[in-house]
Amino acid sequence: MTDKFKKGDQVEWNSTQGKVKGTVKKKLTEPTDIKGHHVAASQENPEYLVESDQTGQVAAHRPESLKKND
Repeated sequence: MTDKFKKGDQVEWNSTQGKVKGTVKKKLTEPTDIKGHHVAASQENPEYLVESDQTGQVAAHRPESLKKND
């Protein structure tokens, strides 16, 4: 299985404020906590740690919620 995203990829996603752009920082493949939020990532269901270009905040996102910017 190939990775959908890799470190450094520019991506966008929808938020309550509209489209947000950011950069993939790493692929999460095991459960972890980010700022008090539990992320149930696994090898079978990875999530991606993404940093917002607008705010600099990081958050985990499922691959289906991200779109790669060309």
